[in-house]
Amino acid sequence: MSVSTLASAPSLCAPLPVLGRDVTVPLVTGGEVAYAALDYAASAPALQRVWDDVAAYAPYYGSVHRGAGYLSQLSTDLFENARRTVAGFLGCREDDQVVFTRSTTDSLNLLAAALPADCQVFVFETEHHASLLPWRDARVTYLDAPRSHREAVETLERALADRDPYGPALVCVTGASNVTGELWPVRELAAAAHAHGARIVLDAAQLAPHHPVSVADLGVDWVAFSGHKLYAPFGSGVLAGRADWLRAAEPYLAGGGASRKVSRRQDGGVDVEWHDSAARHEAGSPNVIGAYAVASACKALTEAGFDTLVAREQHLVRAVRDGLADVPQVRFLSLFGDDAPRVGVLSFVVEGWNSSHFAAALSAEYGIGVRDGLFCAHPLLRTLLGSDPQAQGECGSPESEPGEKSLNAIRVSFGAGTPDEHVERFVRAVKELVTDGAQWNYRTEDGRCVPDTSA
Repeated sequence: MSVSTLASAPSLCAPLPVLGRDVTVPLVTGGEVAYAALDYAASAPALQRVWDDVAAYAPYYGSVHRGAGYLSQLSTDLFENARRTVAGFLGCREDDQVVFTRSTTDSLNLLAAALPADCQVFVFETEHHASLLPWRDARVTYLDAPRSHREAVETLERALADRDPYGPALVCVTGASNVTGELWPVRELAAAAHAHGARIVLDAAQLAPHHPVSVADLGVDWVAFSGHKLYAPFGSGVLAGRADWLRAAEPYLAGGGASRKVSRRQDGGVDVEWHDSAARHEAGSPNVIGAYAVASACKALTEAGFDTLVAREQHLVRAVRDGLADVPQVRFLSLFGDDAPRVGVLSFVVEGWNSSHFAAALSAEYGIGVRDGLFCAHPLLRTLLGSDPQAQGECGSPESEPGEKSLNAIRVSFGAGTPDEHVERFVRAVKELVTDGAQWNYRTEDGRCVPDTSA
């Protein structure tokens, strides 16, 4: 599908209204253009519906739990109703808990802190650092990157077969790669984990905004995701799933809200009785607006219908891949092959270009926002690029000059709020940069390529 035929594709739903859709940005070549936000995998723009819901609640802002005033009671009801909405969105089982956190990273660190003693953890090297790194206090087995769904399941089964059969074990796996967008065989991996007496947590940061996620249907024990990838503002996240390990663990944070009863002992110490509900791991005044925003996004996506949203997103994925199919300098990155099912996340390299230089030109000359680097998934990028991410800066900031061979990649990502025009502009811009080169001079500043405005 070429760019010229994109507009004539079968009728699909319109993009959902998001904040920033009318923002214009300056171009170094002169003038302004509507900003094309194609970095959804990092942070998706907030849905207008979510923002409106938050604004409507803001005048009624009040403290939650135990407050006698009307606004406090209203805020408490809103917070707990948000918990029930998220549980329904995730297809949670009746006895599952929904814990509000700050992000996917926070959720997985919470679960890591709740692991039973001597727990074994199994995680593929292909994970985002948020799900690769929290397990440092456990016995961790890092699994090599698989090249097919079948190999992923077989690799996990072999590793689990060699584990201590009597101790607790946890498998951590992504639902959709934040680098390639490829879907992972979550249901099959969950079945393999349970067959060997292990539990499994799903990192759904990249999956939940694009596909329905059901804890019960997938057979996972926990799921974690971030609000800022689900079209809600920053600062909210969710860990949902089985309650037993969470109830048995010391509170993630000690303080008010997590405690049911505190009393002084005669010896001068303090006795604490902790809650066994989700409040056990939600000490302090909770982020009510963040929880409400996440619940609002869950409602908006459910009402829009994932079948419709997925169809439109796949239309955009095809437009990018088909539009650049005749550009041999562009190589898309993949573990499972070009035809593997994926969400709207695509990473690629351009022959002869430093990725930071290319991304800077897309922004400065076309008003297109993408991401370059190693996407906080260094081991996976080492496998896909055949280079060592440790030679790069924080999260892949390049050290090389414009024009040098790239040791990192470029990622374009989109979702429910992306209009066709943004994808059309992106494909056109990539072709023009490959064919004609950049129109502006760039220099390296603090490890990044930026337009040179010194002349």
